[in-house]
Amino acid sequence: MPLHRDIFWVGRQWAVTGAGIQAIDQRLRGVLDIAIARLWDDDLVQSRRAKPGVNAADFDKALTVARERFPKAPVSGPVVAQRGTLGAIETPVVSPVVPAMSLRAEGRLARFLPQWRIRR
Repeated sequence: MPLHRDIFWVGRQWAVTGAGIQAIDQRLRGVLDIAIARLWDDDLVQSRRAKPGVNAADFDKALTVARERFPKAPVSGPVVAQRGTLGAIETPVVSPVVPAMSLRAEGRLARFLPQWRIRR
């Protein structure tokens, strides 16, 4: 997996990017990379550090920079109102759902479809 386009820190063996921690050596094909969502998973971090050939000092520095850059997200649960408070409204946490994209070009020739352009 190539390095993400947003690079925040580069060490000798590791880089902190917009995707998390990535190994600079592209011959590994992203096997040792750690995604942002798994930065705080200590078991995964320890397993990556224990791999042969990993520069531990560089890995620790990359982990420190990545954890500062991407702090641990708080666990979001449903909002619960306390009893006895006036004006409290209970609202459940709603996860945003992205609608699926639908293409309506089936059975038509491409040359007869209307073209679209981005206006500047």
